[in-house]
Amino acid sequence: MITSTELREKYQAFFESKEHVRIPSASLIPENDPTVLFTTAGMHPLVPYLMGETHPSGKRLVNCQKCIRTGDIDEVGDKWHLSFFEMLGHWSLGDYFKKEAIKMSYEFLTKTLEIPVEKLSVTVFEGDRDAARDVEAALAWKEAGIPENRIHFLPKIENWWGPAGEVGPCGPDTESFYRMVGDEEKDTKDFLSRPQDFPELGNDVLMQYTKTKKGNYEESKQKNIDNGDGLERLVSVLNGYENTFEIDTIKPIYEKIKELTKKKEHDEEEVRSLRIVTDHLRAATMILGDDKAVAPSNVDQGYVLRKFIRRAIRHARLLGIEGNFCKSVAEIVIEVMKDPYTEVEKNKEFVFSELLKEEEKFSVALVNGTKKLDRTLEFLKKAGKKEVSGKLAFDLYQSFGFPIEMVTEICSEKGYSVDIDDFNKRIKEHQNTSRKGAEQKFKGGLADAKEETTKLHTATHLTLAAMKEIIDKDMEQKGANINAERMRFDFNSDERLTDEQLRAIEQWVNTAIASEATVKMEVMSLNEAKKANAHGSFESKYGEKVKVYTVTGPDGKVYSKEICGGPHVETLNGMGTYKIKKQESVAAGIKRIKAVLE
Repeated sequence: MITSTELREKYQAFFESKEHVRIPSASLIPENDPTVLFTTAGMHPLVPYLMGETHPSGKRLVNCQKCIRTGDIDEVGDKWHLSFFEMLGHWSLGDYFKKEAIKMSYEFLTKTLEIPVEKLSVTVFEGDRDAARDVEAALAWKEAGIPENRIHFLPKIENWWGPAGEVGPCGPDTESFYRMVGDEEKDTKDFLSRPQDFPELGNDVLMQYTKTKKGNYEESKQKNIDNGDGLERLVSVLNGYENTFEIDTIKPIYEKIKELTKKKEHDEEEVRSLRIVTDHLRAATMILGDDKAVAPSNVDQGYVLRKFIRRAIRHARLLGIEGNFCKSVAEIVIEVMKDPYTEVEKNKEFVFSELLKEEEKFSVALVNGTKKLDRTLEFLKKAGKKEVSGKLAFDLYQSFGFPIEMVTEICSEKGYSVDIDDFNKRIKEHQNTSRKGAEQKFKGGLADAKEETTKLHTATHLTLAAMKEIIDKDMEQKGANINAERMRFDFNSDERLTDEQLRAIEQWVNTAIASEATVKMEVMSLNEAKKANAHGSFESKYGEKVKVYTVTGPDGKVYSKEICGGPHVETLNGMGTYKIKKQESVAAGIKRIKAVLE
């Protein structure tokens, strides 16, 4: 038997023995990255370094990253899919490449974890007009020890990564799968149609190419390795479990929800609901417990968080669980996850209060909204119709807070469809900016380090420095989101800033810009950075070596000194005029401003 704690340590220790440096998990909310709502892989915080910047800890890195993915939310409820998961990852930033990476992956799986070779199958890229067949990766697996009949060439849809936007690093990947059942001699690539019997264990992304603005794929100057192994799935197969809901970080949550149903036996549909409630409240607790303090709302991360909580409550009601129960489940999640991710316990009161508020709000809406939907479905049945209008779906969203996914799920269960196109049209008219999907937010992609974006990134540092000097030295950044048009900056404050305070912040930042201050980057240890009075938000995310950016005027005045990964301008000259356009509340004790450079 192996625990999640033991596997986290085995993985990181193995790659440390291969000269990798351990780095901590980043936040679930990407910092200064407008392309994604959540950190969906360990590579997101490393994008500048995959693009060529020098990482303070070197070219070989390893960690265990907390992640949220919602692309497979409809699959949650089966044996393997999870919304929140932990990704074991290691990286080569322009150091070793395919052969060495595959050899390490094979050694870790078969030697360190002692997985029998006959249980493993791998897939590689079959090639197309953009890039050649990945014979090199296939040969590396064969030389490592995987028989040729279990090395399968598949098309780009299965074995290619990226770019994450329109341009940037990308390349073939190679994936490893574990055979739960069946005869190894009959192992063919048909196993991909049986994911319940052949769970994917890990993926080596071989970043060999860069996609250009013209749509061409060119050989990258810096070739990278981005490995990701699912911790929960590995713990499952290593312990002989048939699904991830039996592992040590999930089973206590699942058992708590079973206990709340007051039933001893559950049928197949009820098991699906048990898994959905488990997964969604686990994900919601980890999002709420993050230091960046996301609260339920109708936009962006808050929308996804609200969807997790409300979908969990609905499935709990299907199981016969009544009353407020989310806190009792969140307590189990926090107890299980507090050691690797200390912030979730530190922020537990915020977790509990936000869950309770959302639970009370939605419990009433669920009853009333479901009654309205049921009446509509009964009317449609009598009329011989099978489609719910977009108008009704929008009314349920606006009046009762039903996410459209919940409306379509309820309707689908009863044999009805929903006019999604009409719903989307109405929601776009209602909101200035529509939600563009659970993960992809803006065009441009992870490689987007446009001049405008870089200027606004530097402006976030100046914003925080201004707040600390003018308003309160204990002001802290709680999150940031930047695209080429604007910056969004979240900070801790119980009260809204006055107009006078907002204008003072603007004046302070514009004075710094007018001074034509320069920006200098230094690599130093975390202790050296603290001694140098460098400010660092979310300190738990830093490794032993950090980058410190100092903004200094010609007269020697230090406007900002902050730990950060970049990118930044070299001088404030030419940044433009800083203007705060809007202030709003995000959650209890968290405010947000939106600002531009004109």
